[in-house]
Amino acid sequence: MTVPLKSDNTANYFNVLPSGSKDVAVFNGSTGGNDWNGTLAADGEYTIRVYLMRSAARRTETANYALTVGITGSASAPVNHGAAPVGDAKVKGTPYHATGKVPCSMGYSAPGSSQCEFGVIRGTPGNAEVHVTPRGGFKRVLTFVGANVSAGEGGKVKAARSGDDWLIEVNDYERYRILDGVMNGG
Repeated sequence: MTVPLKSDNTANYFNVLPSGSKDVAVFNGSTGGNDWNGTLAADGEYTIRVYLMRSAARRTETANYALTVGITGSASAPVNHGAAPVGDAKVKGTPYHATGKVPCSMGYSAPGSSQCEFGVIRGTPGNAEVHVTPRGGFKRVLTFVGANVSAGEGGKVKAARSGDDWLIEVNDYERYRILDGVMNGG
């Protein structure tokens, strides 16, 4: 499923909720950006909840937006257990299975105070390479293998789970929040 949201208000986001869920989302726009592409974990009705951040709503802001939903593929697509799911298409012109933004911060800024561009190359469930580009142009590659996270040569990593998120710190300076949905497509 692909869901891009175009809005004239930067505090306008959407969440994607699986069938039967009232509050647990497979995608959270305020942390993942306004362009989602993922593999649906199961058949059923999914809810796309469009909202303004609380601070914008308190200021009685409004948003004009266009939301487009696309679903392709087959509900019974086979899975290749040696690599990413067969139905996990790549973003055209890239090696990535998905792209978007993740919360990040550098130095002494507040955790998650910025959004960093990312691209993910998925492997078997729980294994992925997340290429993150913070402001300034350098690229950090975070490699997830099961419960382990590494950041290449010279990258001292502290990684912790918080719900469906990975909280990653590299070299006591870079901080990233990576959702399970980024790595697993759901």
